[in-house]
Amino acid sequence: VQPVESGGGLVQPGGSLKLSCVFSGRTFSTSAMGWFRQAPGKEREFVATINWSGSNTHYANSVKGRFTISRDNTKNTMYLQMNDLKPEDAAVYYCDGVVGMSSPSNEYRGPGTQVAVSL
Repeated sequence: VQPVESGGGLVQPGGSLKLSCVFSGRTFSTSAMGWFRQAPGKEREFVATINWSGSNTHYANSVKGRFTISRDNTKNTMYLQMNDLKPEDAAVYYCDGVVGMSSPSNEYRGPGTQVAVSL
């Protein structure tokens, strides 16, 4: 099952983007999911996770207060609203299942969506 991420682009510092991740399959609505990102030369890192119902979320300290994760189980879709973007947020963003609070399950492998933050 391969999710499809979208919504990335080039924004100036302080700008906003909203990412979407559409899943196929029947397990999405009962699974915790998350957003992860990978910048060039760096390891993939945790950004935010959300439980199956959307009632519980968890954020990396670096994005807390600026990013909001949400989901719509009727559309098999997860979102990441990103505000006040900083150059250090630039990366390819991926969605995946979650193990524990913040580890990717590596169950899904979509193409990702590129976020660039620059003047």
